[in-house]
Amino acid sequence: MLFFPLWKRILVIGICLVGLLFAMPNLFYDTADSAARAQTEIAKLEKKGEPVPAELRELAGSWPSYLPIDVVNLGLDLRGGAHLLVEVQIAEVVAERMQSLRGDARKALIEGNVRRFTNLRATADQVTVRITKAEDFERAGELLRGLAQSLGGFLGGGFGMGGGVVGGVDLEIIEAGDQSWRIVLTEPAIVALTDRTMQQSLEVIRRRIDAAGTREPSIQRQGTDRVLIQVPGIGSAEELLGLIGRTAKLTFHRVEGSSATEPVPGPGQIVVPDIDDGTFYLLERRAILTGEHLIDSSMGSHPQNGLPIVNFRFDTAGARIFGNYTSANIGQRFATVLDGVVITAPVIQSAILGGSGFIEGNFTSESARDLSILLRSGALPASISVLEQRTVGPDLGADSIEQGQSATLIAFAAVLVFMAVYYGMFGLFANIALLLNVGLIFGMLSLIGATLTLPGIAGIVLTIGMAVDANVLIFERIKEELRSAKSVPRAIERGYEQAYSAIFDANITTLIAAVILFAMGSGPVKGFAVTLGFGIVTSVFTAVMVVRMMIGVWVRLRQPKTLKVNLITLLPEKTRIGFMGFRKICARLSGGAVLASLLLVAVLGLNFGIDFRGGTLVEVRTAAPADLGQIRRLVSGMELGDVQVQSFGSEIDVLVRIEEQTGEADQQMAVAAEVGEVLKAAIPGTEIRRVESVGPKVSGELLQAGVLAILLAVGAVLFYIWLRFEWQFGVGAVVALGHDVALTVGVFALIGIEFNLTTIAAILTIVGYSLNDTVVVYDRVRENLRKYKKMTLSDLLDLSLNETLSRTLMTSATTLIALGALFALGPEVIKGFTFAMIWGIVIGTYSSVFVAAPLLLWFRIKRDWSTADEQKAGVQFGGAQV
Repeated sequence: MLFFPLWKRILVIGICLVGLLFAMPNLFYDTADSAARAQTEIAKLEKKGEPVPAELRELAGSWPSYLPIDVVNLGLDLRGGAHLLVEVQIAEVVAERMQSLRGDARKALIEGNVRRFTNLRATADQVTVRITKAEDFERAGELLRGLAQSLGGFLGGGFGMGGGVVGGVDLEIIEAGDQSWRIVLTEPAIVALTDRTMQQSLEVIRRRIDAAGTREPSIQRQGTDRVLIQVPGIGSAEELLGLIGRTAKLTFHRVEGSSATEPVPGPGQIVVPDIDDGTFYLLERRAILTGEHLIDSSMGSHPQNGLPIVNFRFDTAGARIFGNYTSANIGQRFATVLDGVVITAPVIQSAILGGSGFIEGNFTSESARDLSILLRSGALPASISVLEQRTVGPDLGADSIEQGQSATLIAFAAVLVFMAVYYGMFGLFANIALLLNVGLIFGMLSLIGATLTLPGIAGIVLTIGMAVDANVLIFERIKEELRSAKSVPRAIERGYEQAYSAIFDANITTLIAAVILFAMGSGPVKGFAVTLGFGIVTSVFTAVMVVRMMIGVWVRLRQPKTLKVNLITLLPEKTRIGFMGFRKICARLSGGAVLASLLLVAVLGLNFGIDFRGGTLVEVRTAAPADLGQIRRLVSGMELGDVQVQSFGSEIDVLVRIEEQTGEADQQMAVAAEVGEVLKAAIPGTEIRRVESVGPKVSGELLQAGVLAILLAVGAVLFYIWLRFEWQFGVGAVVALGHDVALTVGVFALIGIEFNLTTIAAILTIVGYSLNDTVVVYDRVRENLRKYKKMTLSDLLDLSLNETLSRTLMTSATTLIALGALFALGPEVIKGFTFAMIWGIVIGTYSSVFVAAPLLLWFRIKRDWSTADEQKAGVQFGGAQV
C-alpha cells in the first residue's frame, strides 16, 4: 500500500536518524578522532594505575559524552603508514619440539633398562631410534608410548584453531621396520601447537608495537600461519619490520673458548659468532639463564663511558640463578646470546646480586631503545618471514584524501543536479534519499569500525551512481501505470509493486559479487566490498521505504489529479526499436570482439602489477620535472634485472618497477630501500612516496584467488538466476557476463593498463552491474511472458527491451557521471580501477540489450504453458511478488 501506518513512518524515520547520528562524528573528524584516542589512552593509563595528565583529560572531554564518538578509520593509502604480511615459521617450533623429544626418548629408554639402541636422531618433523636387541623392541615401544601426553594438558589447553576441541594424545609411535621406531606429532597436536604459537606471536607483536608508541595498529591472524600488521603513521615497512621481525631469544651461556676461526664443537657445546668482529665463541649448549626470566628492560647509559646500554631486571627465580652463578664463577667469561649471535662476552668481576644488570655493545641510542622494547615484550616463539610489504608516505595519503573528497563531492553534485532536472519533484525525493544513503553508509562504517580505503571511496562513488537505479526503476514503472489511466495514488502503488521483483533480483546479484569479493579479497579490496555491500542495502532501503514514504505524504497533502513524473524527455514515451533485427550483426560483432580480446591477451599479455607477479614498486616525487632517462640509468646500473620507469599522473611523479628478486619480500624490501637511497643521493629533493613489495609466494596466491573469485561469482549468480528464472535465463546471463569480462580484459591487454588486485575488484563490480542490467531486462521478459501468450518471442523481447530502455539509459548515465568525475579528478593510483568500471558499464549496457536478450530467442524459451502453470511462464521460483 502507498500510505504507511504511523508505526512504520516512525520506524523508518528512527532508522534514518540513528544512522545519521552515528555518521555525524565524521563531520568533525579531527575533534572526534582526537577525543577517542585520548579516551583510549586514559583507559590504558588507568589500567596500569598510572596518573592521567590533565591535558589528556581535557582532550578527551572535548567531545560530548552523550554522543557517539566512533569515526570511520582511514586506510593506509589515505593516512600513510606501513603494511606487512608475515609468515610465522611453525616448522621451527616443530623442529624444537623434536629436539626436546629426542632427549626425552633417550632418558625414557635408559631409565626403562633398554640400553641397546642406536641411531637416535631428531629431524625437522620426527624422531627415529633403532633398537639393537630384538627382545627389547616391544619394551622400547611401550616406553616411547609413555612419552605421549593428553592434549588436554599438552600445549596448555584442549582447543585447536577455530575453537574446535582437540582430543587424543600428542604423539604417535610408529613401527618403522629394521627394529626401529618413529615418533611424530599427531595432527591434532600440530593444530594445537600451531594455534598456541600464533597466539603467542600475535601477543608479542602487539606488545612490541604498543611499546613503541604507535597508534591504532591493526594486527590480525590470516589463515593458518600468517599475521597481517598495519600501522598508520610509521615511517616505513622496514622500520616496522625492525621492531617486530627479530625473534629476540635471549640466553646466557658459559664461555669455554674463542678463536678467529670456527672451531669444532664437542659434546654439549655450540659455536656462536660474535655480532661485530667475527670471533667464534665455543659455548656450553645448556643455557645458564633465558630471557623468560626477564621482567623489565630499558635503555640507559654506561656508568663509565656514557655509551648507550640496555638495562635489564630478572624475576625472583632468575635473580637467584644469576646471583648463584656469578658468585661461583668470578673470573670466568659468560656470553649474552641474542638470536644466535653473541652481543657481549664479559668477564665476571664480582657476584651480581639483586637481579639487575646491563648489556653493553656497539649500540646507538635507537638500537638500544629497540632492543629494550624487544626484550621487554618477550621473544617470538618462532622467526617470521615477510611475504608482502607496502609503505605509503603521509603526503601521498593527504593528497589521496583531498583528491578523493573532491571527486566524490563533484560526482555527488552532478548526480543530484541530473536527477533534479530530469525528474523534478520526484528527483528531489530521490536526492534526499541519496543524501540519506551516503549518511547511512558512513553510519554503518563507523558503527562497525570499518576502514575506508581509496577503493572504498570508489565504492561510495559507484553507490552514488547506482543508488538511483531503484528509484529510476520505480519512477519508470509509475509512468507506465499512469498511461493506463489509473488514478495517481493507484499508479504510484502499482509502480512500486511491479518494480519490487526487478529491484530485489538486480540487487541480490550485485550483493553476491560484493560478498565473494569480501571473502576472497584482501586489504583495500575488502574495503571496497564493504562499502559496496552497505551501499546496496542502504540504496534499497532508501528507495523502497524512504522515498515511498515521502511520496505518500506528498500525495496525501497535495492530492494531485494528474502527475508528470519527469520534467524533460530524453526518449519518446513509447519506443519501438526492433532490437532483435540487429541480433545477427551484433552476434558477429560480439563474437569477433571476444575472439580479438582473447588473441590480445595471448599475444600481448596483461601488464600484471606486483600483486600478481611479485617484485618491487617505488613511487617517487622529484623537486623538478623528472628525467625518466636518468632515473632509468641509475636503477638499471644497480643490476637488479628488468626495470620499468614511467610517469605517474604528473611530470614530477614517477613509478619505478623492479622485477622479482631471489627470496621472499624481505629481499624485495632491501632492494626498495637501496633504490630509494640511490635516487635521493643522485637527485636532490627526491621524496619516496610509496613502496610496495610482494614475494613470489603471495603473488601466485593472489592471482589464483582473483581468478577463483571471478569464477565463484559467475557460478553463484548462475545458480541464483536459475532458481529465480528458467535455465535459459541463467545461461544467457552468464554468457553475457563472460562477454563483458572478456572485452574488459582485452582492453587492458590492448592499452597496457596495470592489471592488479583492484582490477579484479573492478571486474567483480562489472559482474554485479552487468547482471543488474540483465536481470532487469529478464524480469520484464518474465512478466511479459505471462501477459502476451500469443505474441511471437522476437516481438516480446523487443517490447521488453523498449519498456526498460529508459531505465537502462538513466541508470547508466548517472553511474557514468559519478565514475567520470572520479576518473577525471580522483587519485592516479585508482585510475585503472575506475577505467575498468566505466568500460564495464558501457559494455554491460550493450550486452544486456544485444547479447543477453537475443540468447533467449536462440534458446527457445518454453511458451506452451498449461492453465495451471501459466503463472510460471519463464520462471521456476519467481512467480510470487516480493
